[in-house]
Amino acid sequence: MLSVHDLSMQFGSSVLFSKVDLQFTGGNCYGIIGANGAGKSTFIKILSGELEPTTGSVELAPKRRMSVLKQNQSLYDDYSVLDTVILGHQRLYDCGREREAIYDKPDFSDEDGLRAAELEEEFSELGGWEAESDAGRILQALGVPQELHQSLMREIDPRLKVKVLLAQALFGHPDVLLLDEPTNNLDLQSVVWLEDFLMDYEGAVLVVSHDRYFLNNICTHIVDIDYGKIKLYVGNYDFWYESSQLIQKLLRDQNKKAEQKIQELQTFIARFSANRSKSRQATSRRKLLDKISIEELPASSRRYPWVGFKAEREPGKDRLFVTEISKTVDGAKLLNKVSFIVGKEDKIAVVGKNELAVTMLFKILMGEEEPDSGTVKWGASIQPSYFPKDHNAYFDGFDSDLIEWMRQFSADKRESYLRTFLGRMLFSGDDVYKPARVLSGGEKVRCMLSKMMLSGANFLVLDQPTNHLDLESIAALNNGLEAFKYNILFACHDHQLTQTVANRIIEITDDGVIDRVCSFDEYMHIAEAAGES
Repeated sequence: MLSVHDLSMQFGSSVLFSKVDLQFTGGNCYGIIGANGAGKSTFIKILSGELEPTTGSVELAPKRRMSVLKQNQSLYDDYSVLDTVILGHQRLYDCGREREAIYDKPDFSDEDGLRAAELEEEFSELGGWEAESDAGRILQALGVPQELHQSLMREIDPRLKVKVLLAQALFGHPDVLLLDEPTNNLDLQSVVWLEDFLMDYEGAVLVVSHDRYFLNNICTHIVDIDYGKIKLYVGNYDFWYESSQLIQKLLRDQNKKAEQKIQELQTFIARFSANRSKSRQATSRRKLLDKISIEELPASSRRYPWVGFKAEREPGKDRLFVTEISKTVDGAKLLNKVSFIVGKEDKIAVVGKNELAVTMLFKILMGEEEPDSGTVKWGASIQPSYFPKDHNAYFDGFDSDLIEWMRQFSADKRESYLRTFLGRMLFSGDDVYKPARVLSGGEKVRCMLSKMMLSGANFLVLDQPTNHLDLESIAALNNGLEAFKYNILFACHDHQLTQTVANRIIEITDDGVIDRVCSFDEYMHIAEAAGES
């Protein structure tokens, strides 16, 4: 359906990838992964025709249509929400507009009649009569209410614009679907709907995402950009990750019997092949995995950071008491009598439709904001450490290097000691002398995590710590939070991290909180059942 021949991409002397030959077929979903800067978004742009490759070609099968998730939110400001979605099928939109223009003519000629007849036939074949209802269904499924469908794009909330552009990409049954970070800024219900949509999608899907749970649910294949190459592997992200780790282990330990390693790998493949799932794609994936050979498993050059939090003192019995917290900002009530007590074993994920409310709660807990009413009481032995959602203030205007940036948060001022923490976050060699103010979003997050590791805290508060992180760093953070012995209060878009770390879910609502001692998947199941009843 979509093929790539001898593809290369080079910027100056830097080669992203070369000699790429791939085939993408219908009924499969391809997850595109790679370290930051490896060329994932560039590859998508080449496939869509937005960028010209240095060498090679991209071919879409005849009479096939490709749809791409647009990133420019202001591109359709003069169009209605509904028309923006239908513009996802440009020929259908143009056909409909030309048809309407002919019928609006005051002097309708015989030639106009013949042309109108042609357009009527094409309009019907393209699904024009169902276009508005189909577009409306997708919009509502993604949480864009019907009363906004006739509004101009410039008039709606930017968070809804993201959903409209996603609806545009999905509209009209395209044969090939290119999605770059489609779950960004989506609420949980929209992500679940998108997963189900893509699982049943009959075309070819190529998707870049940092959400491991999302990739695991939808992907039949992984497209790995590594070593300056792009290679295709059967299976979802977990299969790719675990098999790549096994291959690395094999390469590091060449002296062990090859037969023993082969048996280990075959057992591993069989375990993944036996996994059961509701999706049609998972069934086809199991068939493919049954046929996979050892030679087809991946090796990776990825470097993984190490995240580990060690408390300087053990906390006492009392941890955190939040009583009747309320807060109104600019006339909008964000928090309404929020109350909860953090117990000894609690690792709590805070969720809610309004992320501003969640962030405000964290700011109040950490003393950055005052509540309108209510109280926050920390246990006497508690030493919290905070990862704020917006942490740019820690870096803005700081002209010194990373060593000096870390030194301000450490009792031990030795460079060798500070280098240890920076090294765990992949800042080595001359990287530690980079000015803090010029760091990328992902590098800032890794510095903030290093700061938290330095703190010796026995209570962690994190507001969206996976934003800007690549898959490798998210996995490392996941491991570090799972291993932490004491309390964690966090908000996170990463489903897998939330599921594996949290044992309690607090949902911020307009009326206070819904507090459940359960896993995130259990919470989602309860919420889904409540929505259906």
